[in-house]
Formats: sequence, structure tokens, C-alpha cells
Amino acid sequence: MTGYGRASADIAGRTVNVQVSSVNRKTLDLTVKLPDEWETLEPAVGEKVRARATRGKVHVVFEPEAPVGGEDIAWDDTAVRQVLSRLRLLAAAQGTPFHPTADLLWQIANSRRQPSGLPRLETAQEPLLAALDRALAEFTAMRAKEGAALLADFLARIEVLGRLIAAVAARAPAVVPAYGELLHKRLREAGLTLDLSDERVLREIALFADRCDVSEEITRFRSHLEQFAALLGSEGEIGRKAEFILQELGRETHTLGSKANDLAISRHVIELKNELERIKEQIANVE
Repeated sequence: MTGYGRASADIAGRTVNVQVSSVNRKTLDLTVKLPDEWETLEPAVGEKVRARATRGKVHVVFEPEAPVGGEDIAWDDTAVRQVLSRLRLLAAAQGTPFHPTADLLWQIANSRRQPSGLPRLETAQEPLLAALDRALAEFTAMRAKEGAALLADFLARIEVLGRLIAAVAARAPAVVPAYGELLHKRLREAGLTLDLSDERVLREIALFADRCDVSEEITRFRSHLEQFAALLGSEGEIGRKAEFILQELGRETHTLGSKANDLAISRHVIELKNELERIKEQIANVE
């Protein structure tokens, strides 16, 4: 599920912005971006995020603002000049031309950076985690709003599934008599005079009735559908349990299609499969 939350913390005169964002993913994929000085905070950040999210590609960023009246990146200019001077002397001693490139300057400057001026983690940890909690609260609220919209969509689709399986149940009793009439018609067209009460005809109809009996599949489908509706109204994790129930609904639908041997029921089965596929696509994002 998608979500976004943002909060700030004021730590020893430095403002630190905390952002939490996520996009859809079946599992939890967490990335945390922290200044090097605070990187040991990552396990605590991960613990807080996992308490709120079990799915999604979640990205957490702690971004200190530049200090007022100063630059966030503080180069040690004296140290950089000293290194360049030593390299120039070394090149001269070897008779090698020395032409510093931008890439070389960056490498030297980056290796000689002055401390960033960020507060020590012992001071910063509590306000940072408090800001993270506020960002996560906003993040969770946004995801909950999306979840409410998904719930309304799921409930509407459950009603559609209920109507379709009811149509299958209504049609099922007519399948065997229709087959009997079709069999009798084909016998007449073939010039045979067997009566419908003939033992051979009755045996054929009985075998057909056994092969196309879908009463158990209808019962199980309705049971799974009730479980799915109940799960959507429950607390706690829904996503993985719902995926299992949808798998069972799909299994019963497939069996209905293979056993029904009736055009009207086959059409309903196709609609059932389409609705289930739409639900599966959405439920993959739900926790």
C-alpha cells in the first residue's frame, strides 16, 4: 500500500526532517537513509517501521538541514591543499606532469571532510525516534485511508461473487433434465426408439448427473466467501490469509467450470474468474 509521512526534530539547533514513504510490494522491503554519524540507529528505526508495516517498499530518510549561516558540507581546505602539495612534489621528483582533475579533487576533499557538526547520537536518538513516530503516524493514517477505499471495493466484489454463485446454484438443477432431453433428441435423430425410461438411457443420465454435480463446489465456494467477508471485517493481518482464501475460491471455481458441462454455468464461471483475478491483484497490496 502507498503512504507518506513527514515530521521534523530540533536537535541542538539543527533541524532534522524525517520522511517515510512506501509503494506497493507483496513483502516488506525497507531502506533507511541516515547520516554516517547516526547509522547505528538503523535497527531501532527498522523495529519501529516493522511494527507499523508488513508489506510495501518502505523508504525512511533522516535529512539534517544545513546550519543557519553555514554550509552543511565543511571541507578541510588546509588539509586538501597540503595533500595536493605533497602530490605535486612527488610528481616533480618523478618527472611526471601533475594536472589535478575534478575527480581527484573530490576524492581528496571527501577524504578530508571536517566533522559535520551533527549532535552525537546519544543526544539525538530520543528526538529522532520521536519524530519518526510522528512521521509513521501520518504514514499509517494515509495507508488506512487507502485501506478503507479498498475495503469498500472488496465488499462490492463479494456481492458480485455472491450473485454469480447464486446464479450457478439456480441453474445447476436444470442441467441434468436438459441433458436427458438432448439425449432423447439425439436418439430420435439417429433413428433409435429407446424410451427415456430405458435402463441404458437412465444409466447414461445417472453417470452424467454424477459427473456434473457441483453442489459440493457451490457449498464450499459460499463457505470460503463467508470466511473472506469475515476476514475483511477482522483486526490484525489480512493480506496473506485473504490470499489463501482466494486461492481456495479459485480452486472451486475451476472445478465448477470443468464439471458443469453447461453453457450458462460456464459463462458465470468466466465472470467468477474475472472478479477473483481483480481481487487478487488488489489484495496483494493489503497487510
